[in-house]
Amino acid sequence: MIPRDLAKKIRYLQIYTSKAVNDVLAGEYQSVFKGQGMEFQEVREYQPGDEVRTIDWNVTARMGHPFVKRFVEERELSVIFLVDLSASGAFGSTHQMKNEVAAELCALLAFSAIKNNDKVGLLVFTDCIEMFVPPAKGTSHVLRLIEELLNFKPRQAKTNISDAIDYLGHVTTKRCVVFLVSDFQGTDFDKQLRVLSRRHDLIAVSITDPREVKLPNVGLVELEDAETGELIVIDTGSAAVRKQYEKLGAGQQGRLKELFRSMDVDQIEVFTGRDYVRDLVKFFRTRERRAQK
Repeated sequence: MIPRDLAKKIRYLQIYTSKAVNDVLAGEYQSVFKGQGMEFQEVREYQPGDEVRTIDWNVTARMGHPFVKRFVEERELSVIFLVDLSASGAFGSTHQMKNEVAAELCALLAFSAIKNNDKVGLLVFTDCIEMFVPPAKGTSHVLRLIEELLNFKPRQAKTNISDAIDYLGHVTTKRCVVFLVSDFQGTDFDKQLRVLSRRHDLIAVSITDPREVKLPNVGLVELEDAETGELIVIDTGSAAVRKQYEKLGAGQQGRLKELFRSMDVDQIEVFTGRDYVRDLVKFFRTRERRAQK
């Protein structure tokens, strides 16, 4: 049995995301993710008017008269959410933590996917592989994924993005749409990310809390690294300290953008406390315009 408060939150997310999909994202998802081209269906006898280039010469030679290959558009996609739910995601200075925003955003994209009859899968990681759910269709499947995300309790605290990418490479052979959802606090994943971007249609979703890039003036503050437990005390009353902190945060954001840009990986920047539906719509429309050029 699902606890009542969890069931209530799942139901809320189902209603909220379904409304967003129908009212705001209708058509946006399908216009961006169009399938993987043409798929072979059958060989049949040549009929007047058939394209000569589709003649199957091997079958024609065996049968003694012309046969052609028939192809159909392969619309169905597999969408996989590669989600970082390490300890650094259990932080939020607004009404939501980063991990909660990650779960909601995945729910919205998952409902967009099944509305277009695509399969949806989930891989949750920290510094180990915490969970893998193979892609499947249907509302009940998506609700299961949402439940897993909302009710998730990590075994480990740290982040290892490269191992998660390697694991995905072993369990997927077909090209997929991969949403890598993380705050990207891990390191040394550049090589694996480049390989992933070549094999799959990769979209990086970076989730940031406003306090990770800017501090308020509230005097002495003790900060703890959620993944290592390291404690430091900083004086937010100092303008120089706040400026240095903001510089470091901006530098991290800039390096991440440049990394994705160098690999031609699309990035969706999401901040807790901000409307992520707007960020998704902006991403879809920017990508569609680029595809039309």
